[in-house]
Amino acid sequence: MTVVIERALRATGLLASFNDAGVLSLADVHIARRVAMLGGEPDETVHLAIALTVRALRLGSVCIDLATAHHTTSADEDIDVSTLPWPDPLAWLVACALSPVVSAAGESGRPMRLVRGLLYLDRYWRDEELVRRHLQQRATAPPVDLGRLRADLDHLFDADADRQRLAAAVTALRRVAVLAGGPGTGKTTTIARLLAVLCAQPGDPPRIALAAPTGKAAARLEEAVRSAARDLPLPDLHASTVHRLLGRRPGSRTRFRHHRGNHLPYDIVVIDETSMVSLTLMARLIEAVRPNARLILVGDPNQLASVEAGAVLGDIVTAAGPPEPALDDALSSLGFPAPTVANGVVTLDRIWRFGGDIARLAASVRAGDDDAVLTLLRSGSAEIEFVESPADESPGLRSDVIASLSLVTSAAERGDAAAALTGLEAHRLLCAHRHGPHGVTHWTTQIESWLPAGQLTEPAPGRPLLITANDYDTGLYNGDTGVVIQTPDGLRAAFARGGDIALIPPSRVSEAQPLYAMTVHRSQGSQFDRVSLVLPPATSPLLTRELFYTAVTRAKSGLRILGSEEAVRAAVNRPIARASGLRESLSVGL
Repeated sequence: MTVVIERALRATGLLASFNDAGVLSLADVHIARRVAMLGGEPDETVHLAIALTVRALRLGSVCIDLATAHHTTSADEDIDVSTLPWPDPLAWLVACALSPVVSAAGESGRPMRLVRGLLYLDRYWRDEELVRRHLQQRATAPPVDLGRLRADLDHLFDADADRQRLAAAVTALRRVAVLAGGPGTGKTTTIARLLAVLCAQPGDPPRIALAAPTGKAAARLEEAVRSAARDLPLPDLHASTVHRLLGRRPGSRTRFRHHRGNHLPYDIVVIDETSMVSLTLMARLIEAVRPNARLILVGDPNQLASVEAGAVLGDIVTAAGPPEPALDDALSSLGFPAPTVANGVVTLDRIWRFGGDIARLAASVRAGDDDAVLTLLRSGSAEIEFVESPADESPGLRSDVIASLSLVTSAAERGDAAAALTGLEAHRLLCAHRHGPHGVTHWTTQIESWLPAGQLTEPAPGRPLLITANDYDTGLYNGDTGVVIQTPDGLRAAFARGGDIALIPPSRVSEAQPLYAMTVHRSQGSQFDRVSLVLPPATSPLLTRELFYTAVTRAKSGLRILGSEEAVRAAVNRPIARASGLRESLSVGL
């Protein structure tokens, strides 16, 4: 893969060397030089540290570890970064600690922050510290009727659903709880039943909010919880995006309507697909939740993290956590043997719905076992197909794409919005990249060449749509998927809204593109009957274990992997490493 390096013409010394090597971008260098100039910092090693911190944010980390940066930093080009002129780690740490642009403990007002050898942009450290502080302060127990709780746990959970039962108990006994688990482990069923447990506690009926990072994930959450709650004494629940829950106000100085001075009016807030929530958004969310309300975070920590910086769910799940003797005593009184719950995390590990070879493949990817992954891919499984020839030459892929689009078009032409939207989930082509020969743009053009000319008219019945920006007037959000259908009133764009369908004139759908392929990132929060995944070359920096696992777990009944053995091994053996201090800080008490 050829990478074009943006040369920083005014950079000198270390910044120039690291820019020339493809480690630092033009923006990284520019910001570092600007911060250093405004703060009166002449030391080029500090300039390098600032630039690397900015670069880390761009790549998903919230800080850099100065002691290990020389062997944890990689370049976009295939070069050995160990040959670069790295500063001595100890001297580098001292230079940053003494810098006029870096704050240490008890200081404020400077653009950078150094904590336990980790260098942050100050506002990201403040967000991380806010999340840490709120999570630990909210570990205190709200008032609970233990007798009623015990009876409801026995009534609502089967004897073999011990982890689900534990999750409900922890949610009742703690103001922050985390429900982790992969596809098919019963997270949605557990959400519905634990909400029923909380609603049964003495007092006024709690006000409940359901939310997810994307419109698609929110609609799926609402529909799944409603389905799981049919026989439960729960109110009619609706889900929204996290941004809509907080009341985003574009163009105003106050980003959200709800914040620390204007809390959300809910007693229970449930956030699904939390792995997609960035550090900054989590900070805004958690300070907007009332201090005496319950916050329930749900998700799969093995999936791709947020596109923005941070891996909050993964940090919480893997943190050791301080002892909580009161929680342990309460759980013991409810019959849980030797409970060991850290940070309110309960992980569901039994697969109830999602099984077979796809589940085994997902487990092997998660474990980092590339030999087991390739054995499964080449096993001849009825669920899994491995295409090692060029993806364009796969007749199965073309057949699946045309069959699913034909199903969608047929339903759309007769005005059956529900069937058209269901058909849209029959097969989905996923890519790691947006652009290039293995990306969404290329495959959109390729698939359009397979279709009859009439299906390419914009708009036309059966045309699948992907929303690419939030539109608060129509209630459409980035990541929503829909399809154009024929109705007695003319063409309408149909979008699922929980158990309902919204019909919107195509002229009002301004930020949309044809949905013939999508990135793995955009697919989070969705599942499809069959999935085809186009892997880029093994050298692609986007090819990671989390991306591969996320794509595999989007498929319910059929999975096609199109790529080389080298690409598969590279993906399985390359976990994402996002630097943060949240995991360590959560492991100790206040």
